[in-house]
Amino acid sequence: MSISVQQVKELRERTGLGMMECKAALTETDGDMGAAEDLLRKRAGAKVEKKAGRIAAEGAIGIYVSPDRKTCAMVEVNSETDFVAKGDDFAAFAAQAAERVASQRPADVDALYRLPLKDDAARNVAQMREGLVMKLGENISIRRIERMAAAKGHIGSYVHGRRIGVLVEVEGGDESLARDIAMHIAASRPEYVTPDQVPATAVAKEKEIFAEQAKSSGKPPEIVEKMVLGRINKYLNEITLLGQPFVKDPDMTVEKLLKSKGAGVPRFIRYEVGEGMEKKSEDFASEVMATVKNA
Repeated sequence: MSISVQQVKELRERTGLGMMECKAALTETDGDMGAAEDLLRKRAGAKVEKKAGRIAAEGAIGIYVSPDRKTCAMVEVNSETDFVAKGDDFAAFAAQAAERVASQRPADVDALYRLPLKDDAARNVAQMREGLVMKLGENISIRRIERMAAAKGHIGSYVHGRRIGVLVEVEGGDESLARDIAMHIAASRPEYVTPDQVPATAVAKEKEIFAEQAKSSGKPPEIVEKMVLGRINKYLNEITLLGQPFVKDPDMTVEKLLKSKGAGVPRFIRYEVGEGMEKKSEDFASEVMATVKNA
């Protein structure tokens, strides 16, 4: 039977797959839209299974922030190549997944996969992912998700080149300050907000290392103790947000900047695509640092 352009277009909208694939499926099923969609899903499933073992350490960060900047979410969606991650379809999927996390509060990635991608969508997030795998020809997966709701303040966000994403809760200040802090976090990679959040075991380990180094200097014990204390303080400043020099004005710490604005930061989240996974080494934090200094 003859397959109309309108049928192909409708199936393409349902599945997100290519025109030729949709036309072939409709031809095989004699124009039965439901059967054609099922056929494409089965084929997509087979392709997904074949690609599942491939390393997907590229990708993009998707962020959603509510209009009132009180609720936000961030997701990391992985692909095999940066080329695929740059595509509009991939970016749209990441953005929609982040919105689902913000509005529906899934407990984990598996729960997110079971949600419809949109409120009125017939297909869930997992089915849309399968469609992308079939359409783009790569292993694609949602690696991790995070949701943040501001109790008193508001949310600042920043995405650098799709690959680094930051959400930060700021109490006080304005939207510009929140964005500046988010950009700083992207560039400077703090691990904690304040020194008292650093695990005691980590501090003890560093103290032991510094003590051994200081002892070899041959200085008196009281001087060694001061040297160790100084190095510990430097270490804590390097890994905590408040102790770091602000990237736009290194003569001022982030703590002093926030105090000057009557603001504070209860928490932040920083994602970098593929961190901890097998991939080629690229220093994106330095790239962010250069961007911030030129902003």
